[in-house]
Amino acid sequence: MAGTGLLVTSAIIAFPASSMAQGSAKSSSETSNTSDTWVVTLGATVEYGPTYEGSKHYSFGVLPSFDLHRLGEAPEYSAPDDNFDYGLFNIGGLEIGPVVGFRDDRLDLDNLRLQSQRRVHWNLDAGGFAQYWLKDNQLRFRTEVRQSLWGGDGLIADLALDWFQPVGDKWLLSAGPRLSLANTTYMRSNFGISPNSPAVRSGRVSAFDADGGFKSVGVTVAATYSISPDWSVQVYGKYNRLIGAASDSPVTSRFGSPNQNIIGFTLNRTFNINF
Repeated sequence: MAGTGLLVTSAIIAFPASSMAQGSAKSSSETSNTSDTWVVTLGATVEYGPTYEGSKHYSFGVLPSFDLHRLGEAPEYSAPDDNFDYGLFNIGGLEIGPVVGFRDDRLDLDNLRLQSQRRVHWNLDAGGFAQYWLKDNQLRFRTEVRQSLWGGDGLIADLALDWFQPVGDKWLLSAGPRLSLANTTYMRSNFGISPNSPAVRSGRVSAFDADGGFKSVGVTVAATYSISPDWSVQVYGKYNRLIGAASDSPVTSRFGSPNQNIIGFTLNRTFNINF
């Protein structure tokens, strides 16, 4: 999404958009030489997408990206919709750890004469991720489960399968399907219509009690070009089709659209920090 909350948050916080790279095994001598040096990648992204989830209106948003790994570690590929994570465990190739994400706000629906069951504000969410490389550094399965940190905005579970394909020394292409689920709290906050809404009392629209379950299916594609060892650019596109209660809600079916398209452009700068 590309709402106003991204513009505010990008000025004060830097977290999503790339997965924390995990290291390969190193000898004890390599570890002692590089343990105090970290490779930091900072990026700025411009997105054009729905003003809020389910909207048919589009706007621009700005958000940051961040990645960090020790010098000498081999960074893993990541997708543009990975949130910021840190791998704590590796069990037979299954990487597990905490993840932090961001939820955009939603414009007031008073212009539609609707009143959702809860207002939707920008929020941080946190939870866990798990990913497994079905084919080393080419085919990856990943899932994230995240709960909002305040406001009681509910739980989201995202599943992704990505194929990464280097092209020459400069290009990296990626693509893969997406599936998203949400609990009842999230669905009612974003897609429910309160019986107390003026539009319901006037008969303009029926109340809608959105239940949890499948929220969307989609696909994400990206192309990354390395300008130099220090600079890279990425162009990506995300398409999500809202399903279930998210699609049936009047917020989507009458006043918005189930088709959610996002395009983005990211500029990244990589540098070393010594501690």
